[in-house]
Amino acid sequence: MGFDWISFAVKAVGVILGLWIGFMVIGAIAKRVDKILQKREMDPALRGFALTTVRTVLRVLLVLSVLGMVGFDVTTFAALIAAVGFAVGFALQGSLSNLAGGVMIMIFRPFTVNEFIQGAGHTGVVKEIQLFQTHLLSPDGKRIIVPNGELSNSSVVNFTREAIRRIDFVIGIDYGDDLLKAQGVILDLLKKEERVLQEPAPFVGLLELGDSSVNLAVRPWVQTEDYWPVYFALMQAFKLELDAAGVQFPYPHMDVTVTNPE
Repeated sequence: MGFDWISFAVKAVGVILGLWIGFMVIGAIAKRVDKILQKREMDPALRGFALTTVRTVLRVLLVLSVLGMVGFDVTTFAALIAAVGFAVGFALQGSLSNLAGGVMIMIFRPFTVNEFIQGAGHTGVVKEIQLFQTHLLSPDGKRIIVPNGELSNSSVVNFTREAIRRIDFVIGIDYGDDLLKAQGVILDLLKKEERVLQEPAPFVGLLELGDSSVNLAVRPWVQTEDYWPVYFALMQAFKLELDAAGVQFPYPHMDVTVTNPE
């Protein structure tokens, strides 16, 4: 028997027509998905990755479906694709973990650009969030590149997400000093500092009776952006005002008695 050109031509036309219609449908689906993701204000990098994934998966399924409809045996192709996918996934499991972590970060947004965070053993301001890694700028100006897999699988402390923060001081005074007087001086300072919030109210109380000092807990609330400026300003003010009031800052010391044997 000779080659059946008519049957081949019919199949070829069917494949071309099926692919043409399928690609048009896939394009329409991708546009619809893109509009939905834009309405949800999804991160542009994640949106682009999602669209590429959707298009790729749909195109592979389309090609296999069209070939199957015109009589081609697609079992071998499907098995080959599965084997290649498994091999690639096994070889790139670390990268895929970082990719999954990046997707999770972009979806759930535990932090965003310009927020100050601590996570995966690093601390800094978030400068970039990429699919595989996040860039932090440390307080001393170092660029830290952290794999997203580590960040997504560790506890993250976001220091700037909330509008206000509490500053925790421990101020030690001498056992011989007037406790109530020291508390009054500190409370007056907290009232004078305009950046200290009065709601929640600042707190000053006895924290503990230490080995060489009476320790006071001082806990004012401030706007998050004022945390460090107020911290340093109050530390200096505590020293100056308590000195002026005659309140002593004790320090560890040791009494040594020397006996002169006869």
